[in-house]
Amino acid sequence: MPALAQEQPVPVQEQAVPAQEQPVLAQEKPAATQEQGVKADDGGAGKRGRITPFNGAAMPEGGTVAGKPGGKPGDPLEKKKAGDGTVPSQGVNVFDRMGAELPALPAEKPFAGKVDEAYGAFQRGYYLTAMDLALPRAQLGDPAAQTLVAEILQQGLGVVRNAKQAAFWYGQAAENGNPAAMFKYALILMEGRYVKRDRKKSEELMKKAADLGNASAQFNYGQTLVADSPGPKGLKAAMPYYEKSAEQGIADAQYALSQIYLNVDGIDDGKRARARGWLLRAAHAGYDTAQLDIAIWMIEGIAGERNLEDGFGWMKRAAEGGNVVAQNRLSHLYVNAIGTRPNPVEAAKWYVLSRRAGLKDDALEDFYLGLNEQQQKAALSAANKFRST
Repeated sequence: MPALAQEQPVPVQEQAVPAQEQPVLAQEKPAATQEQGVKADDGGAGKRGRITPFNGAAMPEGGTVAGKPGGKPGDPLEKKKAGDGTVPSQGVNVFDRMGAELPALPAEKPFAGKVDEAYGAFQRGYYLTAMDLALPRAQLGDPAAQTLVAEILQQGLGVVRNAKQAAFWYGQAAENGNPAAMFKYALILMEGRYVKRDRKKSEELMKKAADLGNASAQFNYGQTLVADSPGPKGLKAAMPYYEKSAEQGIADAQYALSQIYLNVDGIDDGKRARARGWLLRAAHAGYDTAQLDIAIWMIEGIAGERNLEDGFGWMKRAAEGGNVVAQNRLSHLYVNAIGTRPNPVEAAKWYVLSRRAGLKDDALEDFYLGLNEQQQKAALSAANKFRST
């Protein structure tokens, strides 16, 4: 075995956190498959968004005043003391506080928990060291160590990737009660590639992991409930799991929750009022479908007031991220000057990009053909230079 001092940390793009539970986004995001219109003139107050099946200031003391009787520009303000009957006491203002020493920070509490050296090595990129430390513990039945070994083997971190052995260790950790391993092993059982496919056991493990608080399991179990019972019944059954997952930051769950709150009958008005807020959280997390939808909601006034400028901004962000429908809709916004000034070259650029991706639009085609040759060339050049982020 190579000496541990020789090992260098190996940077990776994405590290799983097996010893402690870490949210893992769903394997596949809901696709934006329905074409959505952008209308700016009808108010859109009664419309609903799309649902997927799964888815000024006072001057400081010492300043000048020219407005008081007898005052001139440059005269100092007359100082008044709080409590003399002329002004009420307002406490210590920011100017009085400037330069004052801040109070000492409270003493840091010492860490009293058990240090996981294997996981610490994993976090620093010393994967061979992490494996050497975790494997003996895993063989003795430690579920956190078993999950760590499975993660290293699954991703091939410092060792040869071995998905079959990883599946074995995920299974062992799941049997020993690790929620993150339960979630991963449930996916493996559903796929049936490295172990015998067992949908019933997969769903049982997924529910158990969800009930133990694993955010990704909560979302995926919600998806299972919707798949088993399409329609309002399944969506309402899945809603509590989506809510727990959304609170933990899973963007897919935040998006699904926004759609359920707005579109499903019988939802509490208090929850319905939070639909746009959940959609915004998913959009801020970088979920391009949520960015597209929040743009449409803002432009049409769905689940809140209309805001053309912000709607345009979200549409542009989704388009720049590569969402083809958003690119098409952004072209319409430029043509009709909705939330922005008209810009025929930008409009044509985004139309060209969406057309190249296979999205046909006769109205935008007529607009493009009506441009002069110089404008068309500029639009094509801009489209050729574009690279989605």
